[in-house]
Amino acid sequence: MTARPSPGDLLVIDGRASVQFTGDRALTFRVVSVCDRPTYEGWVWLTGYVLNRRGNATTKREIYVQLAGLRPALALAAPTRRGQGLHLRSDR
Repeated sequence: MTARPSPGDLLVIDGRASVQFTGDRALTFRVVSVCDRPTYEGWVWLTGYVLNRRGNATTKREIYVQLAGLRPALALAAPTRRGQGLHLRSDR
């Protein structure tokens, strides 16, 4: 991904985006805002929420990542009322 992400985008943040997210430190991230402050070419500050496997926000974070290393994640649907699990959406 070379375009700047937009609020609402769901991204995979892993070692391709920054070495600090390599291996088991990778995360699924819902973008809330993209900072306009100047950075190194191809890098960006993102504010958003880390999502767990159920799609629930667990932590709000600000992260510094390479645009070229960002990848879209599958959109997670909300759990059903009976808690029968999640269904993956591919509408994005």
